[in-house]
Amino acid sequence: MNTNAPQAWFSNLGIEINSLPRVAFSIFGFEIYWYAVIIFFGIIAALAYVVWAAKKTGQKHELYLDYFVWAFLSSMVFGRLYYVIFSTDASVRGSFRDLVNLRGGGLAIYGVIIGSVISAVIYTKIKKINFWLFADTAAPALILGQAIGRWGNFFNREAYGRFTNNIFALRYLRSEAFGGVSADILENIVHERGTQYIQVHPTFLYESIGNFVIFIALNILRKYKKFDGEIFMYYFLFYGILRFFVEGIRIDQLTIGNTSIAISQVLSAVLALMAVGVIIFKRKIKKPIANA
Repeated sequence: MNTNAPQAWFSNLGIEINSLPRVAFSIFGFEIYWYAVIIFFGIIAALAYVVWAAKKTGQKHELYLDYFVWAFLSSMVFGRLYYVIFSTDASVRGSFRDLVNLRGGGLAIYGVIIGSVISAVIYTKIKKINFWLFADTAAPALILGQAIGRWGNFFNREAYGRFTNNIFALRYLRSEAFGGVSADILENIVHERGTQYIQVHPTFLYESIGNFVIFIALNILRKYKKFDGEIFMYYFLFYGILRFFVEGIRIDQLTIGNTSIAISQVLSAVLALMAVGVIIFKRKIKKPIANA
C-alpha cells in the first residue's frame, strides 16, 4: 500500500484523512475502539441534555439519571437481538459467545430504541410518573446521542451505502472496507496513488446531519406541543422518514427472512405513519397543556 495514500477521502470535497485508526487506546492490552469512545461521548451529551431539559420543565432530573442504567442494559440486549434476528450473517448465530460478542460488530439502532422504550415503560410505571412526559423529555436526548454516535461508523469503515460520485462521495481503502462491498462498488473501484479505494455514499454522515436537524426541530416544537407524547411522536415521524431513505442506499441492510425486504425500512415507514396518525388525532381532541 502507498503510505502517502489517505485512509479516507471525501474526494469531491478535497478532504483527505491520512490517519483513521480504529483503536483509540489500550488498557492493559485491552483495545478500546474509537467506536466505543464516540458512543460514550454521545451518551454523555444525551445525559447532559436530558438533565437540562428536566430541570427546565420542573422535573426531577435524578429520575433520568437513574433510568440510564435501565436504558443502557436493555438497549444493549435488544440492539444485539435485533441484529442477530434479522442478520444474514450465520456466524452471529454460531454460539452463545457469537451472540454476545458486541466487539465483533452488530448492534442495531432500532433494537436499541425498542429496548429503551420497553425499559422506560417499566421504569415509569414503577416510579409512578407520566411515561409520555418522560418520553418527550428523553426523545431529543436520544436523537442527539444517535447523531454523535453515527461517527463511530466512520472510524469503523462500516454502515456505508452503494457507489456514488456525488459531492459527498467517500473513499475508503479497499483493504479496510469492513462493511463489505456490493456489485456496483466493485464495478467502480477507484485506482488512485497506487492504491485501490471503494467509493460510497457516507450514509453515516447523512444520518448524523439529519439527526442533528431533528434534534433542533424537536427542541423548537417542544414549545408548541399540545399533549404529552407529541415530541416523542415527532421523533418517530422525523427519524422514520430519515432512516427510510438512508436505509434504501445502505448495502448492509438487515432483511426479513430470506427476502430482500429491509426490516428497518418497513419499521421506519410504520413508525412514521403511526406518528402522523397519533399527532393528528391527539391535536384535534387536546387543548394546549401548561408545561408545553
